Amino acid sequence: MTTNTGAWRIPAALIALSLVPSIAGVYRLDQLATNAPVTTENARFFDMPGPVVAHILAAILYCVLGAFQFQPAFRRRRPGWHRAAGRILVAAGLIVAVSGLWMAVFYDLPPVDGVIVEVTRLIVGSVMIVALVLAVVTIRRRDVASHRAWMIRAYALAQGAGTQVFTHLPFAFAGVAPGVGGRAVAMAAGWVLNIVVAEWIIRGRPGFRVLRPA
Repeated sequence: MTTNTGAWRIPAALIALSLVPSIAGVYRLDQLATNAPVTTENARFFDMPGPVVAHILAAILYCVLGAFQFQPAFRRRRPGWHRAAGRILVAAGLIVAVSGLWMAVFYDLPPVDGVIVEVTRLIVGSVMIVALVLAVVTIRRRDVASHRAWMIRAYALAQGAGTQVFTHLPFAFAGVAPGVGGRAVAMAAGWVLNIVVAEWIIRGRPGFRVLRPA
């Protein structure tokens, strides 16, 4: 019982990591659904709601459903579920990445985001698409190890918003709003930290055997 409980800690932690951005996303959806007052901060979402709605719904599904793939015993007991969930995750992940790229290019983003944040978003979205495509290609070749590695990388990038909650905390503790430079550092740090941890996991570092093949 202890071992089984411990094995669920990583999925639980991943779901918890996505909690704040998920709540923020639900709040955004509520604004759109209830015709909340339009402000300079949210006007772009009311002008073109489709991409942000798709992004939020797909991201919540991707981050929550994807967390269960990090429990090997669950995968072993339900291989059919694992395969079906994997197909859903690839589709949801592509929606997350494509809608993110669309918003970065076509939305009038807040001035504090700046060019660096926009370029970083374009890079992250593009790399996520490549990772998901390679995950599909490698599993079709029965290369399970490479498939797992690419899926972990894609998931790590998608969870960037959760980690960015923490990388913005220094500004919150200081009681100041980040400027263009600070915002760029905090945003990039979230994705960089996630991908570093992902590569650490992929290489089978101690403490992450839960992610190794069954």
